[in-house]
Amino acid sequence: MLTLLEAAKQFDTDLKRQAVIEMFAGSTELNAVLPFMDLPGGSYSYNQEAKLPSVGFRGINEGYTASVGVINPMTETLKIAGGDLDVDKALIKMHGAGVRTSQEAMKVKAFGQTITDCFINGDASDGVSFDGLRRRVTGYQLLEANLDNVGASGALSLATLDEAIDRVQGPTHIIMDGRLRNLLSRAAKSSVGGDLYFGKDDFGRRIAFYNDLPILITGDNAAGERIIDFNEVGPGATANTTSLYVVSLGDGKVKMLQNGIMEVADLGEVQDKPVMRTRVEWLVGMAIEHGKAVSRVAGITKAAVVA
Repeated sequence: MLTLLEAAKQFDTDLKRQAVIEMFAGSTELNAVLPFMDLPGGSYSYNQEAKLPSVGFRGINEGYTASVGVINPMTETLKIAGGDLDVDKALIKMHGAGVRTSQEAMKVKAFGQTITDCFINGDASDGVSFDGLRRRVTGYQLLEANLDNVGASGALSLATLDEAIDRVQGPTHIIMDGRLRNLLSRAAKSSVGGDLYFGKDDFGRRIAFYNDLPILITGDNAAGERIIDFNEVGPGATANTTSLYVVSLGDGKVKMLQNGIMEVADLGEVQDKPVMRTRVEWLVGMAIEHGKAVSRVAGITKAAVVA
């Protein structure tokens, strides 16, 4: 299982494909760290661990109480993602061959933003995409903004964030919108507190860490809309709240699925219009293989973080 940056190194003889994969990986903070598992065919079946079997002690001539783990059989279907990256020949004549690379870079960034958006907000009921975290996280793994004020939208509490981290087995990252990260940063600088500091990712971007977990900012989708916004309907029945997610990325936890790394084909000039076309296509999906691989804190309003 590899990240896209690691996978791109396999195509050192196909420079265009390598460049597109690297641009895609750098399109969002999330895409840079997502692990991908290759699989044959178009679907992936697995058992999601939800509850471990019980164990205990026994006395002489006594037996054990029989129990089994609760296993949820799951099947994920790969979806077809991609698009045509067209650059008008007139632009190439006016600005040189380099304009094709820059135009393609913008379109690959939009593609990457679309995949990140689906990872969070995807809804398989449209028949072409896969369900994202927002639809998948329920029950015990879904928390409200302030555990001391259940049933109401409100400011994020650090106690709730710490609890969300504790409910994930082997957490690796926290995912949220930049405005919520800023509220968390202000809390860390004030008397509220919070273990927050800043570092760099593999692309040299400045990222925050909370309790040593990198905070991934989702940013905008290809339409220019925030992927995670303060527009979710919270417990107060008003669409003015947001969510954050704590995830464990890796094998047996949260991972992406693909039937081979994305295909990149330079089709040259097409017949129906004067453009140079590059086609990108990818069989892709996602899987959550453990019942405690992700948690979500919902109902967070745009208010100062509390302890």
